[in-house]
Amino acid sequence: MPLFQYIAVDHRGKKIIGMLNADSLELAKEHLRSQKILVTKLTYSKQIQKKKILSSSFLLNITNDLYVLLRAGLPLYDTLLTMQEKYRRTKANFLLLDLSDQIKEGKYLSQALAIYPRIFDSVYLSMVKAGEESGHLTESFKELSKLKLRSEGLKKKIKTAMIYPLFLGGFCLAVMSGLLFFLIPSMAELFEGHTLHPFTSFILKVSQGLNEHALLIFSTFIFLTSLLIWFFKQKKGRRLLQKMFLKLPFLTRFITEIVLNRFCRVFSVLLANGISLLDALRLSRFSMNHFIFEEMIRKVEGKVIEGKKLSKELEKEKLMPPLVVRMMSIAEEGGNMAKMMHNVSEIYEEDLNQSLSRLTAFLQPALLLFLGVIVTIVLLAVLLPLTDVGSMLD
Repeated sequence: MPLFQYIAVDHRGKKIIGMLNADSLELAKEHLRSQKILVTKLTYSKQIQKKKILSSSFLLNITNDLYVLLRAGLPLYDTLLTMQEKYRRTKANFLLLDLSDQIKEGKYLSQALAIYPRIFDSVYLSMVKAGEESGHLTESFKELSKLKLRSEGLKKKIKTAMIYPLFLGGFCLAVMSGLLFFLIPSMAELFEGHTLHPFTSFILKVSQGLNEHALLIFSTFIFLTSLLIWFFKQKKGRRLLQKMFLKLPFLTRFITEIVLNRFCRVFSVLLANGISLLDALRLSRFSMNHFIFEEMIRKVEGKVIEGKKLSKELEKEKLMPPLVVRMMSIAEEGGNMAKMMHNVSEIYEEDLNQSLSRLTAFLQPALLLFLGVIVTIVLLAVLLPLTDVGSMLD
């Protein structure tokens, strides 16, 4: 049954935007007329809606609701209808309407989800498909909910750890701007006609140049910033940025912990849900979000297909820490790879928490020191001429 999007006005003159399932455009119009609302626009929206995406936090809520309702014993179709009522006034309404319609037509849930690749990634689809084939769909959503929860938790930890340093960085920029654009120009008249210390003269000239070309400097800064943001959003830009960051010694360990935490977590969950080693390896690679590590795992995949041991091939890679190699080697001998990778992900999560604490502890005093140096330089530039009483009296 097709999905339609409509824009209408109710009897109070309030604008309404919603979704509607109907067999045809005429039936959709008839249904809306029966609700006594004035339709201003009605379009077939399935293709339009497929281009939309949901936030990761919203996807987590939907996944958790699916698990809870299925665990309560509701059939899949009734579960989707119940969720559609809950999310009626949200951007997930279109998705749940279409999914329930496809399930009603007899499609598998994994097939219905595959129509929305921008919302459900390959890992999500594989987990759902594995649950359908094994008859444990509820457990698949339980594991997906845990996986998404861990992912969201990691993002929040990183964002929280960076908030204070970013605030201090912005404060430093504001203080520098205030000193160079307002304080120093207001004191420039005080030093006119006097012999100044070279250092003071230099600071005054810098401030004067900035004020004379403020518009040009500000416009150039905005343009370059926008250009850099656009470039680093492109595939080539992201790759260049990832490559640059990985060459910085103090960031290498931090990035490695983030990437391998995601990889090991997804790898363990996929293996635990019956996905084959090669498929789990391929799908886990997509969760890394770092092209250098992805290329490394892609290379290892080829060797594993040839019959080589996974741990032996990973051992040859410089970026792969010995801990992962050692744990994989033990798992290959003991035959419990899923549990071992879960333990590795727990270790890296703990290490990541410590690394975030260390990074925050380093950045805060470093930024404060930088701010102190800037203020000291400006104060020295202002105070040095005042120490020469003779020059000031001339």
